[in-house]
Amino acid sequence: MLNTVITDKTFQFLKKLAKNNNRDWFEKNKKEFKIREANAKQFFSDIMEGLKETDDIEKMKMFRIYRDVRFSNDKTPYKAHLSASFARAGAKLRGGYYVHLKPGESFIAAGFWEPNKEDLLRIRKELELDAATFRKVINEKSFKKVWGDLVGDEVKTAPKGFDREHPDIDLIKKKQYIFVRKFDDKEVLSNEFGRTVVDSFVAVRPYFDLMSDILTTDLNGVSLLD
Repeated sequence: MLNTVITDKTFQFLKKLAKNNNRDWFEKNKKEFKIREANAKQFFSDIMEGLKETDDIEKMKMFRIYRDVRFSNDKTPYKAHLSASFARAGAKLRGGYYVHLKPGESFIAAGFWEPNKEDLLRIRKELELDAATFRKVINEKSFKKVWGDLVGDEVKTAPKGFDREHPDIDLIKKKQYIFVRKFDDKEVLSNEFGRTVVDSFVAVRPYFDLMSDILTTDLNGVSLLD
């Protein structure tokens, strides 16, 4: 478990793909791509098994290398990275994990990327009522050492129906509630990277536990799952 290492050859392929992002080159090198894709897929599978030691993971999704260019100004057909997400199982377990492998731009992320409007409103209402516990969790010393600060897109002033002068408006105005940890190539290609990823995801669990509690109860603390 966690024995798979992202090889330098995988990163070298991604660098070449970034410089030759066209169908002719890709077709000529598709056999090599399949080898590098398999390396990443096994790594992601190891991460999933590592997560299952302490969490209930429903599924892993490895994203395809092909880009959807229909609505994009960038018409390059392929992604120059390999990535996967990991979904938690059950209605009580909220939050998701993500791993992004790209030379010079690798990172892992955890949290809530695109909460639906009901979940987003519920989070904001909780923070409007009392953000003290939320701040305590995300500012805990060991948590912050691993994940740093909360990030994510936000509205410019305040969401509709919320006071822009609210003392916790910095949290309320967010549209995403995520944490990101970046890694350089040396770290990604090391033997310890898999364990570092899993340990980092384990460290985010207090945040997931809090958010799961918020999203499965109403503002009075009554369960929405019964």
